[in-house]
Amino acid sequence: MTEYLVVGAVAGELRYVPAGLPVVVTGVGKTAAAVATAKALGERDTSDLVVLNVGTTGALRDGMAGLYLPSQVINHDVNADAVRALGLDPRETLTVEGGDGTVLASGDVFVTDPVVRARLAERAHLVDMEAYGVVYACQQYGVPVRLVKHVSDSADESALDWPALVDASAKVLGQWVTAYVS
Repeated sequence: MTEYLVVGAVAGELRYVPAGLPVVVTGVGKTAAAVATAKALGERDTSDLVVLNVGTTGALRDGMAGLYLPSQVINHDVNADAVRALGLDPRETLTVEGGDGTVLASGDVFVTDPVVRARLAERAHLVDMEAYGVVYACQQYGVPVRLVKHVSDSADESALDWPALVDASAKVLGQWVTAYVS
């Protein structure tokens, strides 16, 4: 029987996850997300586990709204070309099974700058700060992961209103989790 672990950056994003499901609040950023996810995976039997990384996301392209299940996550703030030049694999792009084809840029930059937004939009549809760390940890443990992201803002100055917007996204995310695990 499949068991689920719901992982999110902040408690507000997980407010409407059904009671009884295990939840991990990672904190903000890729490093915090990777460490908290790895710690949680290391403390349990993962043989029948699926991780659901739920959270808000910024839309990098105009007209994007609603819920997305990204198929790829890009570590957007690593200098991948320089790492490759050293003969190493930066693994800046990770594939996520069962996605909808969207690409999520993940990094430690809270995107509000229109220049940064435009640059990221050339490679991705959405942006967040934790998904890459969650996916990386899950892949290291061999645990399936699904990314479930709800657009809360347009990754511009409107993102600064995130505290007022998170509850609406959390409701949609909670409804998705409820339907998915039922």
